[in-house]
Amino acid sequence: MHYARGSMDTSVSNLAANTLRVLAMDAVNAANSGHPGAPMGLADLAVVLWTQVMRYDPKAPAWIDRDRFVLSNGHASMLLYGALHLAGYDLSIDDIKQFRQLHSKTPGHPEYGMTPGVETTTGPLGQGFANAVGMALATRMLKARFGGHGFEPITHRVFGIMGDGCMMEGVASEAASVAGHLGLGELVFVYDDNHITIDGKTDIAFSEDVEKRYQAYGWHTLRVADGHDQQALLAALETGRAEVERPTLILARTHIGFGSPNRVDSSKAHGEPMGAEEAARVREALGWTLPPFEVPDEVRTLFAAQAERGAAERTEWESQLAEWRLAEPELATLWDQHFGAGRRLAPDAWKEVVAALEGANTATRAMSGKALNVIAKRMPNLVGGSADLAGSNKSDISGGGFVSRADFSGRNIHFGIREHAMAAITNGLALSDAFVPFGATFLTFSDYNRPALRLSALMKIRALQIFTHDSIGLGEDGPTHQSVEHVWALRMIPGLYVWRPADGVETAMTWAYAAGEGDPAPHVMAYTRQNVPALPRPEGFDPRSVWRGGYVLKEAEGARVTFIATGSEVDLALQAGLRLEGAGVTCRVVSMPCLDLFLEQDEAYKKAVLGSGTLKVSVEAGISAPWAMVTGLGGLNLGVDTFGESAPAEVLYAHFGLTPEAVAEKVQAALR
Repeated sequence: MHYARGSMDTSVSNLAANTLRVLAMDAVNAANSGHPGAPMGLADLAVVLWTQVMRYDPKAPAWIDRDRFVLSNGHASMLLYGALHLAGYDLSIDDIKQFRQLHSKTPGHPEYGMTPGVETTTGPLGQGFANAVGMALATRMLKARFGGHGFEPITHRVFGIMGDGCMMEGVASEAASVAGHLGLGELVFVYDDNHITIDGKTDIAFSEDVEKRYQAYGWHTLRVADGHDQQALLAALETGRAEVERPTLILARTHIGFGSPNRVDSSKAHGEPMGAEEAARVREALGWTLPPFEVPDEVRTLFAAQAERGAAERTEWESQLAEWRLAEPELATLWDQHFGAGRRLAPDAWKEVVAALEGANTATRAMSGKALNVIAKRMPNLVGGSADLAGSNKSDISGGGFVSRADFSGRNIHFGIREHAMAAITNGLALSDAFVPFGATFLTFSDYNRPALRLSALMKIRALQIFTHDSIGLGEDGPTHQSVEHVWALRMIPGLYVWRPADGVETAMTWAYAAGEGDPAPHVMAYTRQNVPALPRPEGFDPRSVWRGGYVLKEAEGARVTFIATGSEVDLALQAGLRLEGAGVTCRVVSMPCLDLFLEQDEAYKKAVLGSGTLKVSVEAGISAPWAMVTGLGGLNLGVDTFGESAPAEVLYAHFGLTPEAVAEKVQAALR
């Protein structure tokens, strides 16, 4: 359902493009910071997209079936802010004047949740493109779930712009390969082929044939020789939108700093303000006579017409959706499990997950697989996959089917050996507001995920990652695969919740929290390869204590030692404590499955858990020094402060002094 677009009035659309150019230039000059060149070069494309091609309603920016737009080269943010302002989103001219200022709605790079109409946080190059692949995948998966019953509630497309930086970054290559393999025809991207990067012309470092590369990925490619020819851009975009079997890349030859007599086609146009003198020359070259931040009425009228068409389409869509819900009650229920309050795990569902895992004596990765499948039965919008390690990660949804080019109704996704793109695509799936997605790989490969994990934390989206083989406990594969520093490296990312559960109860509660409890946030879950026992707990223990991040597993009056441990080392701490008690040293044991959550608790709770007057001893099979933030300067921090070795797990734990006997001896030495 798409209404006919208005015909292009060349004089007005050219005026609109110049409006965007001058707005970008003036905002960057006012801030004395920013990137004016790309917005000036892309202004014609933005006018075509926002007045002729995309379907949106600025008064309802969260409309489910809106077209998405992703500015992957996020440094060109003033292009997006200018377009959003002209389109009628809640972004005023005063907001434009506050470009790059503290707490403004126009930060240096677009930030999700801060500015209406911004679909994802972009800036680290290539990430936005990979997010867009995830959004397009979500669109196709939603079509498979809800299409074919008369009314089609999901028809939107994902449009975007990428520059040379995005084109060179590896994450974009990984994501482009996924999109081409799956044939994501919902995706239409324009490559801003302006031949310029910060250091100079692109040919100093980049000489490949981009079109042939994308054709090899399985993309539909189009060329626009003059990226400032609005009619040619419109024709290419409409052709791309009509292609349903392949994603489309439009290679548009543009000129960075278009309109600037002295900066056009120059790297100086990339990241430097034009300055007052060059701004005056730009105004003269464009025939622009209005003062800074003033918009011609006819330009506002042009954008308003498209917004009105979008509002009419949204109104009709909502009417048809209401009728469809009445005619298809089962699909309506499923719809609410994707878009309504039911898209998160129900508050009481943790009991079912705990019941399934209580008493388990296997590896926590196996427990995770069981928890995943219990939750999946309750959450049809839980989807995801592994980077070619599903059998090891235990990350398949049983009976969920696999997404393929021929069938997108499945819930399992083959990401291939593309960890970076997997995490970024997972972010895109989460940004669809329909799915709770997960990715999976070995913990040591979280290094490849990290840039996307950081952005998921910045955006505060519920994107999950399963990381198995979480320590030296994976054994013979050796130090290349044994995670030592990775858990702490992830804990250093603000807003990312890092879980390392110790047994079945903690694994169940980890999954229940990540899938449903709390505000939207990303969670990573680190699981063992080796078996761990079910932990003894005091009478009346409430599993929801796990959701406080840390809790007292074993209390003792008159204790001299408080162990603080995570994951497979919690049982080790218990066993070491028993040995110490045999020698007359009473011990408490604290399990800390999620330090990030524990640090958010009130001071009284944290003091009660950690206790006072005892030697605090951390035990974790990874680097030990950061635990001083919990144990204090007088604490004892036991771990692995070098790379691992190749040997069976039990041999390695003995080699690194992580046995009950060795730990007890070190504690006794510290008490002397």
